[in-house]
Amino acid sequence: MLLLYAYCVGLPSSRKIEKACWEDAAFRVLTGNQQPDHRRISDFRRRHLHALAGLFVQLLRLCQKAGLVSLGQVALDGTKVKANASKHKAISHERMLKSERQLEAEMRALLRKAEIIDAQEDGQYAKGKRGDELPEELQRRSSRLEWIRKAKAELEAEAAAAKAAQLNDEAEAAEQDAEASEASGDERRSKLAARRSRGARKRADEAQKLAIEKAEAAGLELSTVAVAEADPLAMPQRTLPTDAAGTPKPQAQRNFTDPDSHILKGSDGWIQGYNTQAAVDGDHQVIVAIGVSNQPSDAVHLLPMLERIQSNTGQLPDVFIADAGYCSTANLKACEERGLNAYISTSRQQHGKRPRPFRGRPPADLDARGRMDRKLRSKAGQTVYALRKTIVEPVFGQIKGARGLDRFRLRGLEKVNGEWALMATTHNLLKLFRASLATA
Repeated sequence: MLLLYAYCVGLPSSRKIEKACWEDAAFRVLTGNQQPDHRRISDFRRRHLHALAGLFVQLLRLCQKAGLVSLGQVALDGTKVKANASKHKAISHERMLKSERQLEAEMRALLRKAEIIDAQEDGQYAKGKRGDELPEELQRRSSRLEWIRKAKAELEAEAAAAKAAQLNDEAEAAEQDAEASEASGDERRSKLAARRSRGARKRADEAQKLAIEKAEAAGLELSTVAVAEADPLAMPQRTLPTDAAGTPKPQAQRNFTDPDSHILKGSDGWIQGYNTQAAVDGDHQVIVAIGVSNQPSDAVHLLPMLERIQSNTGQLPDVFIADAGYCSTANLKACEERGLNAYISTSRQQHGKRPRPFRGRPPADLDARGRMDRKLRSKAGQTVYALRKTIVEPVFGQIKGARGLDRFRLRGLEKVNGEWALMATTHNLLKLFRASLATA
């Protein structure tokens, strides 16, 4: 209860919650005039984060029963939130290799210097006397070299896992093609397809073996590199740029403080952070689905968010609205296949300007993007799309501005997901509370 109330009034910091338990009457009532330590509050949140995140769907169902969610119009948007890490703690694979060679050379020089000093002190103080500790400068370089090697090994293991997953997908596609060729009865085509399938599977198995070896060398769990089954509810993960052999490209980065976070382009420039997603119902600005990923692009989040909307509420919205960041041919086709009445902008519009509407019958050969473009340029389409600004954008303003989510307090994608769920849960709790007040 203490955590929920603190997040509702914009106090996500455990130290500020501790202070409020001394100074704020409402907090003192909630705690029975006790003042828990900020470390205990932080540990409780971390220990029970999964259970707290599960409250989101439960509270959403309460909002549905209270008539605050109709799914008549749902808008999807994303916002970048800073991680609990500095972007200056991120280092590229190229810089890791360069720093590793440089630090090794400096350490060899310092070790030679230490040996000379030891020999001089042996002559001055005699053998067996104190003075054999490593120089402080050498200790610092040693610890930094250890961190760089660990980060480099983890980055290479992550890249190898991504390459293994890619080759596994290609092998599965080749196997399906071989089965189709065999069923067609064309013997020559069937043999060629079977040969390609065997080659693709061999490359995939070799890549998987290499990924497991690199994971073991980096001290990671094997499950982190295993090729998992596709989960429609899973949010997309960061994809590292790699070469043909699966080695990270020079620009591939990893952050020392929070390796799961990523360099993203936010509204105020480049940040080290996460891409947070929210689908909001138009009736009372209740959040119906959430997600967090370290993938910069919004487009890859559209289908998982649609699946989460349906999973959380039991149905898809009557009208679905999203900005140009979510537009792709695959997304538009997927919305059409689902029979979803979607309004997804096909291009970014200048502020305050609306595109001129099309006139006349649409051409018969229009693709999905062309059909969506004509739909949005109609007067009805422009009216519906304009609702996006009044549905989802104020929610991010309330969470980041009024309730103080300037950055995440926890580290790691799993914990950040829990923290975002807690913020969305308390947002919906406030909507339910204010709606009940208005009804009373």
